[in-house]
Amino acid sequence: ALGAPPGNAACALPAAVDIQPACLGLYCGRTVLSVNGSVETYGDCGVCPRGQRTDDNKICRECVGSPDRYDWLYLGFMAMLPLVLHWFFIEWYSGKKSSSAVLQHLTALLECSVAAVVTLLVSDPVGSLHIRSCRVKKLSDWYTMLYNPSPDYITTVHCTHEAVYPLYTIVFIYYAFCLVLMMLLRPLLVKKIACGLGRSDRFKSIYAALYFFPILTVLQAVGGGLL
Repeated sequence: ALGAPPGNAACALPAAVDIQPACLGLYCGRTVLSVNGSVETYGDCGVCPRGQRTDDNKICRECVGSPDRYDWLYLGFMAMLPLVLHWFFIEWYSGKKSSSAVLQHLTALLECSVAAVVTLLVSDPVGSLHIRSCRVKKLSDWYTMLYNPSPDYITTVHCTHEAVYPLYTIVFIYYAFCLVLMMLLRPLLVKKIACGLGRSDRFKSIYAALYFFPILTVLQAVGGGLL
């Protein structure tokens, strides 16, 4: 009413609400800058930090879940690939010509086992054999780099992040540890025990690993989601 006093609460105007525009793209989100009670302050729309992914409201949320049984089966399959290839090439190049094949098999098993344990220990939470992860919802979660939006068809907003954390990068870390441990242990072992083989044959199983590890890395990078 015109005659109402200016201090009347019933006639006070509602507070202005800052409505932020929605994030473009499938995986762009806003990071939570601060939390004051039930009120959250968000940053600009962009890429989510490592270990986070967007929720239904395009807000970056920390991954606090655990891998389900299917995720562990996938990680186990990717962890077994280097070991099986090690064993195959050890048999291929040793065969019946050397009695050292069994020791090389055991060494390969030790390398992959130690690499798997170390990989789990350095993953978040550090020092624990448990890992926290984001739930895989669909195939595109593995290939967020293909879904960076271009609002004006000229400028690309880069929102690539690991939406399936840590199922994508943990395999690369495991392969790196496998390769380092192999280079530290296997040449010394083969040099001492593979005396029945020629000088050029005794290291062929190691040379083979230097070929198949890059192949496995590309396989994980390109076909991880499909697998």
